[in-house]
Amino acid sequence: MTLQSMTGFARADGARGGVRFHWELRSVNGRGLDIRLRLPPGYDGLEAAVREAISKRLARGNVTATLVVDQAAEAGAIRINEQALAVVLAAVDRLVQSGTFERPRPEGVLGLRGVIEVGSGPADDSEGQAFAKETSTVLTVAIEGLVAARKLEGARLSVILNDAIDRIDNLVQAIAASPARRPEAVALRLGELVTRIVETGVQLDKDRLHQEAILVATRADVEEEIKRLGSHITAARELLASSAPAGRRLDFLSQELNREANTICSKSNDTEMTRLGLELKAVIDQVREQVQNIE
Repeated sequence: MTLQSMTGFARADGARGGVRFHWELRSVNGRGLDIRLRLPPGYDGLEAAVREAISKRLARGNVTATLVVDQAAEAGAIRINEQALAVVLAAVDRLVQSGTFERPRPEGVLGLRGVIEVGSGPADDSEGQAFAKETSTVLTVAIEGLVAARKLEGARLSVILNDAIDRIDNLVQAIAASPARRPEAVALRLGELVTRIVETGVQLDKDRLHQEAILVATRADVEEEIKRLGSHITAARELLASSAPAGRRLDFLSQELNREANTICSKSNDTEMTRLGLELKAVIDQVREQVQNIE
């Protein structure tokens, strides 16, 4: 079975240039695919690639991707943020030229926040590119681990859902075979109803009474509901065996199953059929709850 849950966790470890790191991926239920990233300072440049990699493998779920870098291993990785320094020096030059500001000492400029970076990523562009490539490789391992975890949970859900669909099928068959649906049973109930009305002394037109009896019998018939339930059961089984994400369609089908079960309960004028209809609704509710976890 290829059914995939939206719930899972995976971790993958890596290292580059003496810096150790690991990715943690967590996934829970979601209406669509919502990716949230937690990256340490200096690694924001990885965001686009991370989102793209996850989007290629997952269709739905709230996914949190966390990159944890061993800061102790990064100790001593001190560098100057050239871009920030250039902005500061340009501002200093303007103030000095205005004559209202004396040129600051170098340690004063370097002490400004953001000019000196400590342990905030690879020290140069080439090393940064190599580090980014290594994190991407390790991220792929983590994503595959998350997919495997979601498939494992999906296999468990598949067993539960297939069992529930079988129970629904059995209940529908029991309703279809209910003695209360036999013409003679329907005629007997209508006869009892007519007898009670006649006993009140109300004068009834026989032809009109016959038409009303036919109308009541037609409204009480659940043949169409049974046929539609059978069609929905077949569709649900096909989706459970499909390789494509099926969560949304299974959710829709469970709503349709519930609608037909409600109609059967509303039409029922037999205690046993009502009991079967209520049990059917209970099992369908279990299906609706479980499919919320399916991708």
